[in-house]
Order: sequence, then structure tokens, then C-alpha cells
Amino acid sequence: MLLKRWLTSLVAIPILILIISFSSGMFFAAFIATVCLLSGLEYFYIIYSGQIRQIFTPITVIALLSGAGAVFAAEMRPDTMILILFSGVIGVAVCTLFAFSREKEVLSRAEKAFQFFVYIPLSLSTIVFLRSRPEGSVWVYFLLFIIFAGDVGAFYVGTYFGRHKLAPGISPKKTMEGAAGGLLVNLVVGLLFKMFFLSDLPFGMTAGFILIAGVAGQVGDLFESELKRVADIKDSGAILPGHGGMLDRIDALLFAAPVTYFFHLLTLS
Repeated sequence: MLLKRWLTSLVAIPILILIISFSSGMFFAAFIATVCLLSGLEYFYIIYSGQIRQIFTPITVIALLSGAGAVFAAEMRPDTMILILFSGVIGVAVCTLFAFSREKEVLSRAEKAFQFFVYIPLSLSTIVFLRSRPEGSVWVYFLLFIIFAGDVGAFYVGTYFGRHKLAPGISPKKTMEGAAGGLLVNLVVGLLFKMFFLSDLPFGMTAGFILIAGVAGQVGDLFESELKRVADIKDSGAILPGHGGMLDRIDALLFAAPVTYFFHLLTLS
């Protein structure tokens, strides 16, 4: 499993570098919109406990298409992104009006779609916003370095030194030692990145941001684990060998990306 994880990373990292550093804004937005679509499919797969028939209903199709469309539109104008996202909300609501008289459960499906809008498209849109800002590519790397380094740190510290369970009812393998080790690696890698690529950032404020982003990432990881625990599903998918699904790979980013975007706005204000 570890070998598969590293081999997948060795293939994925050069592709990510090409997309982040050299692609146009529209291509980058299309890439993130594709990530949104794939992770959205996995989200509904989890939410509906693997029942494929429940995934491809008018409500989920509207949610997936409008969510991906909103992420793509984030490259053009924020208000267009909001318009498309809210159009999806209205579309889902209209579907409930037609089905409610014969199926009261349709409201529950609408609630799951509304959760999807906030959980995935709205969050991923902040990565598109971030990349379009001054030194945007550098900030996207900043986010990725912090979160992915923290994931690796938490995994290895937890594996070799973990003794006390962090949240046994949600993810039995995660430990307090692993979480602390992940935050330490977040901080070290983040500050090294700042020193070489974002040297103008104030040290104290940046250290605080890195720790907040690291905590947000761990909360995102645990939140997806909660969803999978309720559905009794181990991985959200198998698109990334050794890593599971797309949602398994970006769960921490979904919570850390908005933190990074607003920290970037704060430092430029």
C-alpha cells in the first residue's frame, strides 16, 4: 500500500506542477472543476452508502453540474460563480416541489445536495480565486506543501509513536501524537516555504496561519471519516491507487483552502 501511495505521488506531482505553474487560468479552473465533479460523485456515493441508483437522480445531477460549473466560473467573476451555485440550489428546490407529494424523503436528498454545495464547490472555488491573485501559483503551492506535508508527518508519527487515540469513534487509527506531529511538520515545512518564497510575510502571523490551516486540514480529514463511518465505507473511491478516492486526497484541502485564501487577502490588505 505504501509503495502504491508513493508511486501514485511520483506520477501526480509532475502533472500538478505543470498545471499549477504553466496552465492558463481557464485550464486551471477546468482542472479544479473536474476535481469537484469527481469528488462530488464520491461524496454522493458515500452519502447514499454505495447505492448507485440514488446517485444519478435529477437532484444529484443538478448539484454536480452546477457545482462544477460554479468552480469553473470562479476564474471569470466571483458573482458568476455565486449565480451558478445559487441556480443549482434553486434547481434542487424545484425538484423537491415536483416529487414531495409522492416522496417526502426528497427533502432529505435536497439537504445532502445543499451540504455538497458548501462542502466541495464553494471550498474548491477558493483555490481558483487564490491562483488568480498576485503570486497565486506560489500560494497554491504554499497550501499544498503545508497540507500534504502535514498528512505525511501525521501518518509516520502516528504509525511509529502513536499511543493515544484522537477520535476512536470516527477514525480508530488516528492518534493524538500523529495529530501533533502533523502540526509540527505543517509548521516547519510552512515556515521553510515562507523563508524561500514568501519572505515578506510577517513571521508570527504566518506561523499562526500555518497552525490554523493545519488544524482545519485535520478537521476536514476527520469530517470525511465521519461521513464514511456512517456509510460503513472505507475509501471514497479507487481513482488514486494507494490513496483511495479523490475526496480522500482533498478532504483536508477542502477546509484549509478557504483559510489560505482569506489569509492571502488579509496580508495584501
